[in-house]
Amino acid sequence: MANRLLVMYYLENGKDETRLGITVSKKVGNSVTRNRVKRLIKESYRNSSFNSVKGYDIIFIARKGCEDRDYKEISSAVNHLLKKYNRILENEQMI
Repeated sequence: MANRLLVMYYLENGKDETRLGITVSKKVGNSVTRNRVKRLIKESYRNSSFNSVKGYDIIFIARKGCEDRDYKEISSAVNHLLKKYNRILENEQMI
């Protein structure tokens, strides 16, 4: 799943916890910028209501263009992807 700022992959891990991975390439910016983007993504995920789902590995990949975004825009992108992810999980459980 993707939007203009982030790409998200998920995979069932068979454990009782959800693990979060975040990657930001050098194309996004220098180390200060990359670490800032990682912190914003991590905080956005932590504050989301979707982090209660257990047993998945979730990976966020930052796209070029997110380096000059503020917390509100990053949080909106994270929540957009998590809503899509939640709908997919609900559909899988119905089957």
